[in-house]
Amino acid sequence: MDHKQTPAFSPASFFAQDGKGRSTVNYRKDQIIFSQGDPADAVFYILKGKLKVTVVSDRGKEAVAALLSPDEFFGEACLAGQEVRLATVSAMTEAVVARIEKPEMIRLVQEQSALSQLFMTHILNRTIRVEADLIDQLFNSSERRLARLLLLLANYGKEGEPVPILAKISQETLAEMIGTTRSRVSFFINRFRKLGFISYNGHIEVHKSLLNLVLHEQPHIET
Repeated sequence: MDHKQTPAFSPASFFAQDGKGRSTVNYRKDQIIFSQGDPADAVFYILKGKLKVTVVSDRGKEAVAALLSPDEFFGEACLAGQEVRLATVSAMTEAVVARIEKPEMIRLVQEQSALSQLFMTHILNRTIRVEADLIDQLFNSSERRLARLLLLLANYGKEGEPVPILAKISQETLAEMIGTTRSRVSFFINRFRKLGFISYNGHIEVHKSLLNLVLHEQPHIET
């Protein structure tokens, strides 16, 4: 007897279809998805494009907290009781984003086991990434922090082939994300290029050799 395999769950296909409590929205470059202080009433899933997460302090200083890519959730803190957004999310490129209202997302997680597993994996990966970012900021040099960021942006460590980094990601943005100056980022980028770690032809292409800089002398924390 032939047994048909159940097709793998595709979140992109699932969220690309509008339904009760969920919709897809097209965003222009630099358009805001939500702003710091807005009501936290929905979860979002990126179908296409790159997004930027920024935070502004009480003194008006802005910092880039994260860059988001397709197949990532964001805004999920509303499920844990967050009432207002703590950051602003805007489109760095043209983007397509699925918006899932909070009650609908809760229902889906409870009723769709495949989606629930996917979402839990996302939460765990996000937690691991935040912990790694904290250790990176505390113990690594700005050069190594930049190398790690470029590898993350180029998709190293994820499924699929590494992708070129968009030229639209400015050196100012990279500097904000690793906590240094634009001039230092420019110096490191030129150094990486001379050493053959990256190449530049309208966009940055990251080579696997850059991993050596990140993996060499990783910080060790005594317990």
